[in-house]
Amino acid sequence: MAAIAEQLGINWRCRHTWKQASINTCWCLLGCSIGDMGTILFFQVAGIPWPTMAIMALAIVNGILTSIALETFILARQMPLKAAFRTAIGMSLISMIAMEAAMNIVDVVATGGAMLTFWVIPLMLIAGFLAPLPYNYWRLKALGKGCCG
Repeated sequence: MAAIAEQLGINWRCRHTWKQASINTCWCLLGCSIGDMGTILFFQVAGIPWPTMAIMALAIVNGILTSIALETFILARQMPLKAAFRTAIGMSLISMIAMEAAMNIVDVVATGGAMLTFWVIPLMLIAGFLAPLPYNYWRLKALGKGCCG
Protein backbone atom coordinates (compact mmCIF):
# COMPACT_ATOMS: atom_id res chain seq x y z
CA MET A 1 0.00 0.00 0.00
CA ALA A 2 2.80 2.41 0.86
CA ALA A 3 4.45 1.74 -2.50
CA ILE A 4 1.23 2.56 -4.34
CA ALA A 5 0.81 5.73 -2.30
CA GLU A 6 4.36 6.77 -3.10
CA GLN A 7 3.79 6.16 -6.82
CA LEU A 8 0.73 8.36 -6.65
CA GLY A 9 2.74 11.00 -4.82
CA ILE A 10 0.60 10.90 -1.70
CA ASN A 11 2.18 11.93 1.59
CA TRP A 12 0.40 9.95 4.33
CA ARG A 13 2.16 11.93 7.06
CA CYS A 14 0.53 15.31 6.53
CA ARG A 15 -0.95 16.39 9.89
CA HIS A 16 -2.99 19.17 8.30
CA THR A 17 -4.67 16.73 5.91
CA TRP A 18 -5.31 14.18 8.68
CA LYS A 19 -6.89 16.95 10.75
CA GLN A 20 -9.14 18.07 7.87
CA ALA A 21 -10.01 14.46 6.99
CA SER A 22 -10.93 13.88 10.64
CA ILE A 23 -13.15 16.97 10.71
CA ASN A 24 -14.86 15.94 7.47
CA THR A 25 -15.31 12.40 8.76
CA CYS A 26 -16.86 13.70 11.99
CA TRP A 27 -19.45 15.68 10.01
CA CYS A 28 -20.25 12.58 7.95
CA LEU A 29 -20.44 10.52 11.14
CA LEU A 30 -22.88 12.96 12.70
CA GLY A 31 -25.18 12.83 9.68
CA CYS A 32 -24.96 9.07 9.27
CA SER A 33 -25.44 8.39 12.98
CA ILE A 34 -28.64 10.40 13.21
CA GLY A 35 -30.41 8.34 10.56
CA ASP A 36 -28.77 5.03 11.36
CA MET A 37 -29.16 5.01 15.12
CA GLY A 38 -32.52 6.73 14.93
CA THR A 39 -33.83 3.90 12.79
CA ILE A 40 -32.42 1.19 15.05
CA LEU A 41 -33.78 2.95 18.14
CA PHE A 42 -37.22 3.30 16.55
CA PHE A 43 -37.44 -0.44 15.87
CA GLN A 44 -36.03 -1.24 19.29
CA VAL A 45 -38.50 0.99 21.17
CA ALA A 46 -41.49 0.15 18.99
CA GLY A 47 -40.77 -3.58 19.20
CA ILE A 48 -41.49 -4.08 15.52
CA PRO A 49 -40.45 -7.66 14.70
CA TRP A 50 -38.46 -7.06 11.52
CA PRO A 51 -35.47 -9.25 10.66
CA THR A 52 -32.14 -7.79 11.80
CA MET A 53 -30.80 -7.50 8.25
CA ALA A 54 -33.90 -5.59 7.13
CA ILE A 55 -33.53 -3.13 10.00
CA MET A 56 -29.82 -2.73 9.23
CA ALA A 57 -30.49 -2.14 5.53
CA LEU A 58 -33.06 0.53 6.35
CA ALA A 59 -30.70 2.05 8.95
CA ILE A 60 -27.94 2.29 6.33
CA VAL A 61 -30.23 3.97 3.80
CA ASN A 62 -31.54 6.39 6.42
CA GLY A 63 -28.01 7.13 7.61
CA ILE A 64 -26.90 8.01 4.10
CA LEU A 65 -29.98 10.17 3.55
CA THR A 66 -29.49 12.11 6.78
CA SER A 67 -25.82 12.57 5.99
CA ILE A 68 -26.71 14.02 2.58
CA ALA A 69 -29.32 16.25 4.24
CA LEU A 70 -26.80 17.53 6.80
CA GLU A 71 -24.18 18.13 4.11
CA THR A 72 -26.75 20.00 2.01
CA PHE A 73 -27.64 22.16 5.01
CA ILE A 74 -23.98 22.95 5.71
CA LEU A 75 -23.17 23.67 2.05
CA ALA A 76 -26.32 25.78 1.56
CA ARG A 77 -24.66 28.43 3.72
CA GLN A 78 -21.90 28.65 1.10
CA MET A 79 -23.82 28.21 -2.16
CA PRO A 80 -27.37 28.08 -3.59
CA LEU A 81 -29.53 25.22 -2.28
CA LYS A 82 -29.69 23.36 -5.61
CA ALA A 83 -25.90 23.46 -5.96
CA ALA A 84 -25.50 22.43 -2.31
CA PHE A 85 -27.74 19.40 -2.85
CA ARG A 86 -25.89 18.37 -6.02
CA THR A 87 -22.56 18.73 -4.24
CA ALA A 88 -23.78 16.69 -1.27
CA ILE A 89 -25.06 13.93 -3.59
CA GLY A 90 -21.75 13.95 -5.44
CA MET A 91 -19.66 13.71 -2.31
CA SER A 92 -18.21 10.44 -1.21
CA LEU A 93 -20.86 7.78 -1.19
CA ILE A 94 -18.02 5.27 -0.73
CA SER A 95 -17.11 6.94 2.56
CA MET A 96 -20.70 6.90 3.80
CA ILE A 97 -21.22 3.25 2.85
CA ALA A 98 -17.98 2.23 4.61
CA MET A 99 -19.03 4.20 7.67
CA GLU A 100 -22.51 2.70 7.76
CA ALA A 101 -21.27 -0.85 7.17
CA ALA A 102 -18.70 -0.57 9.96
CA MET A 103 -21.23 0.82 12.43
CA ASN A 104 -23.82 -1.85 11.68
CA ILE A 105 -21.34 -4.74 11.66
CA VAL A 106 -20.12 -3.68 15.11
CA ASP A 107 -23.71 -3.46 16.35
CA VAL A 108 -24.69 -6.91 15.09
CA VAL A 109 -21.47 -8.59 16.25
CA ALA A 110 -21.49 -6.91 19.68
CA THR A 111 -25.21 -7.20 20.49
CA GLY A 112 -26.34 -10.07 18.28
CA GLY A 113 -28.89 -7.92 16.48
CA ALA A 114 -30.08 -4.43 15.71
CA MET A 115 -29.89 -3.11 19.26
CA LEU A 116 -28.53 0.07 20.79
CA THR A 117 -27.04 -0.07 24.27
CA PHE A 118 -24.94 2.49 26.10
CA TRP A 119 -21.80 0.37 25.71
CA VAL A 120 -22.19 -0.41 21.99
CA ILE A 121 -22.81 3.16 20.80
CA PRO A 122 -19.21 4.34 21.42
CA LEU A 123 -17.90 1.22 19.66
CA MET A 124 -20.15 1.89 16.68
CA LEU A 125 -19.04 5.52 16.50
CA ILE A 126 -15.34 4.62 16.69
CA ALA A 127 -15.72 2.02 13.94
CA GLY A 128 -17.80 4.45 11.86
CA PHE A 129 -15.09 7.09 12.22
CA LEU A 130 -12.07 4.88 11.55
CA ALA A 131 -13.43 2.89 8.58
CA PRO A 132 -13.62 5.78 6.06
CA LEU A 133 -10.86 7.98 7.54
CA PRO A 134 -7.97 6.74 5.34
CA TYR A 135 -10.17 7.06 2.24
CA ASN A 136 -11.19 10.58 3.23
CA TYR A 137 -7.51 11.47 3.76
CA TRP A 138 -6.64 10.04 0.35
CA ARG A 139 -9.56 11.89 -1.25
CA LEU A 140 -8.37 15.20 0.20
CA LYS A 141 -4.73 14.59 -0.67
CA ALA A 142 -5.11 13.06 -4.13
CA LEU A 143 -8.23 14.84 -5.38
CA GLY A 144 -8.44 17.91 -3.17
CA LYS A 145 -11.99 16.92 -2.19
CA GLY A 146 -13.55 16.26 1.18
CA CYS A 147 -16.40 13.92 1.95
CA CYS A 148 -18.41 16.55 3.79
CA GLY A 149 -18.56 20.27 4.29
